[in-house]
Order: sequence, then structure tokens, then C-alpha cells
Amino acid sequence: MNIFNKTSNPAFTNYFFGTKNTSGKTMSVSGIFIKSMLSIAIIVIISIGMWKLHSNGQSIKWYSIGGMLAAIVISIVISVRQHWAHVLVPLYAIAKGFFLGAATVYAHAQFPNLPYQAIGITVVTFIVMLLLYQTRIIVVTKKLRSVIITAVTSIFIIYLISWILGFFGIKVFIWGISWPAIIFNILAAVFASLSLLLDFDYIERHKNRSPKYKEWLATWGLLVTLVWLYMEVLRLMRKLAIKF
Repeated sequence: MNIFNKTSNPAFTNYFFGTKNTSGKTMSVSGIFIKSMLSIAIIVIISIGMWKLHSNGQSIKWYSIGGMLAAIVISIVISVRQHWAHVLVPLYAIAKGFFLGAATVYAHAQFPNLPYQAIGITVVTFIVMLLLYQTRIIVVTKKLRSVIITAVTSIFIIYLISWILGFFGIKVFIWGISWPAIIFNILAAVFASLSLLLDFDYIERHKNRSPKYKEWLATWGLLVTLVWLYMEVLRLMRKLAIKF
């Protein structure tokens, strides 16, 4: 399997899209769009609910932790039970709604309106990346794929190592507000943005070819990237607000 035919997003690998369609219906862009909008709506509704809970003085800490862990477990299950995606992806959206809702509430409590700005930047970035891809101002070449895949993999390894070290009380620089931490955050946000190009490219390669049910897998892939991008933008803006 050629690494250059992969994307940095695990939901868009040949493991999911390598099979040929055996039914009359195939994956379509409109189908992915509808499912993505539905999933985003679920996340927004859950986030609003988290906001109201916090406003009423209730603790949302465990909602955040539970949502994060549930999203991880659901992602693992999706990776081995692809035909369950139509059920698991909405559940993933619900889990992410709890996690992102809590993160957004905490950020807003510390710096009012910061989450709104982060959401705006995320939406604008998505639109810009889509336009750059559709107009071919940026062409997804084998070299670009390899660079993005290498960078994204390295970023996630650093996050994983820092998360593990955190259990031992070792604080890694990426969570601070030092300039190295801010630069790392900027790089992570940049490559999260570039990952959208690979996602668009992979969807275009497999539209009207892969089975219809894999629209849910494509939707999951886009959610993974968008959630990552939003969190990176939110973290970066928070660090800059604290530092300045």
C-alpha cells in the first residue's frame, strides 16, 4: 500500500475506502454534506445544553471527561465495525458535543467571546481550504501528502507522549504559554487546516465509487479534522490572551 494514497485523517485511509461498491448506491458529496450538517447540529445542540447546565451552577467536568473518553472508544469501534457507522457517527457527535461544550464553556468563562471567535476562524478556514482546493490554487500532490502526513503524525505522537507523561506529573512545554508552546500550537493549527485538503481530495477520489454507507465514515473523518482544528484555534487564542 502506497503511503501517498493515504490521508492524515484515519477515517480516510484505504482500510475504509479500498473496497469496491457492491450495491447500486454510491457515496456522494451531497450525502456527506447532509450527514455532516446533521452531526454538527448535534454537537451544537449538546454544547448549548452544556452551557445552560454551567449557567445553572452545575459541574460539567465529568461531562467533558466522559465525552472525550466516549469519543475515543467510539472511534475505535468505528474503525473495526464500519457498517455500524450510521449509528456510531451520531453517537460520536454527541460525545464530542459534551467534550467541546465543556471546553467552550470553560474558555468563555475565562475569556468571554473567545469561543465565538474560534468558531468563526474555524468556519472561515474550512471555506478557504475548500476554495483553495476547488480552484486548484493548492494542488494535492504526492509530496504535499507526504509532508502533511509526516507532520500530523509527529504532532499526534507529541500529544500522546505529553498526555502519558501528565499522569506522572511531568508537564510538557506544549501546554504552557511560552513562545515554543505558542509556535507548536500555530504549527498544529496550520497542519489541521492542511489536513482538510487531504480530506477533500480523498472524498473526490472516492465519490460515486465507494458504497453509500461510507458517507458516514467520510462524515466522521471531516468531524475529526474540524474538531481538531477548532480545539487548536481555541487553545492558541487562549494562550495569546493570557500572554498579552
